[in-house]
Amino acid sequence: MTDSTLSFGVDIPFVKLLGFQLTLFEGGRSEVLLPADPEHLNSFAVTHGGVLMALLDVTMASAARSVCPELGVVTIEMKTSFMRPAIPSENGPLVAKGELMHRTATMAFTQATVYDARGHACAHATGTFKYLKRLATGRRSVNAVQIATD
Repeated sequence: MTDSTLSFGVDIPFVKLLGFQLTLFEGGRSEVLLPADPEHLNSFAVTHGGVLMALLDVTMASAARSVCPELGVVTIEMKTSFMRPAIPSENGPLVAKGELMHRTATMAFTQATVYDARGHACAHATGTFKYLKRLATGRRSVNAVQIATD
């Protein structure tokens, strides 16, 4: 973590695994960095599309949460366009910039773009998120599934 890295405000093990770093989280805007590691690449030696989609999803969710961090969000839908390969660079990380475009009481409409170290747009997404109150999780707070045996 660098001194400019912010906290996501919640523990997200998958985000930790991928190494995402939140650097902007305010007023409907977010910025998330991805220092590319060899584990993020596909067989063409460019950033895997699944990693980029996860980066876009987290960036859009962060933009949505930045206006009400006490709430959680879940992805309802997401559309992604890949415009050019996101090639890792020693000159800097991939940077995803997100924006909350519109909000209702329960929904957030967002967009985000991933840029390479030279500032070229590599992937873009739009997404819809549902705001949710955070609930306790774990064994004690979840009811067991009741399966009918008839």
